[in-house]
Order: sequence, then C-alpha cells, then structure tokens
Amino acid sequence: QVQLVESGGGSVQAGGSLRLSCAASGSIFRINAMGWYRQPPGKQRELVATITNSGSTNYADSVQGRFTISRDNVKNTVFLQMNSLKLEDTAVYYCNARAIAYTTLYERPYWGQGTQVTVSS
Repeated sequence: QVQLVESGGGSVQAGGSLRLSCAASGSIFRINAMGWYRQPPGKQRELVATITNSGSTNYADSVQGRFTISRDNVKNTVFLQMNSLKLEDTAVYYCNARAIAYTTLYERPYWGQGTQVTVSS
C-alpha cells in the first residue's frame, strides 16, 4: 500500500503564507498525478490543485495566481505554496496521489489524513 503524510498546516492571518508538504511512502511502484483537495467547514471536499508526474498543473479558479503546486519525484513529495491567504481558504487540506503499489499493480487514489489550515482576520 501507499501512505501519504501531510505537514505544514496551521494558523495564519489573512494575507499571509503557508507551505504544505505531503510525502508518499510504502510499496510504491509508480505515482502518477498528485494533488491537494480541501474541505471547508460544512462544505464538500473540493479540488485545489493537481500536478502530473511530468509537471503539468491544474488549479481551481479560487486559488489561481495565489497557490503553487510542485513535486519532487525522487522523494515522492508534493508541495503546496499558499500565498495571499484569505479567510475562505480555511479548510482541512488533503493530499491525494494516484499511485500504483507493488501489492496491487493497478492505479488507485490514496489520501492523506488531512491538515488544518485556518486563516484569521
């Protein structure tokens, strides 16, 4: 199986910055796309950004120009640099990886446990 561990969440004032990290480990054959999703209080989980293993990125309109997703394929790690944070960015942020494990040999999504980001005025 594949395990994802996020770090870097916390509390910040509006306009500030945070950097999230997510490291994948386990019986990894290959990791394809990686990404970040978030779940604001009382709302459904939503896409924030994704990145392919070749570096192509996709962003939600609400974070375009403020957030940057990147990855280190050697370390199986994905990052999310969040700048100009707004109150509405408050959410639990989840790391996602579409990966193939040696134990299964088919692609499936894996999720981290989530990390809280709180933006205050």
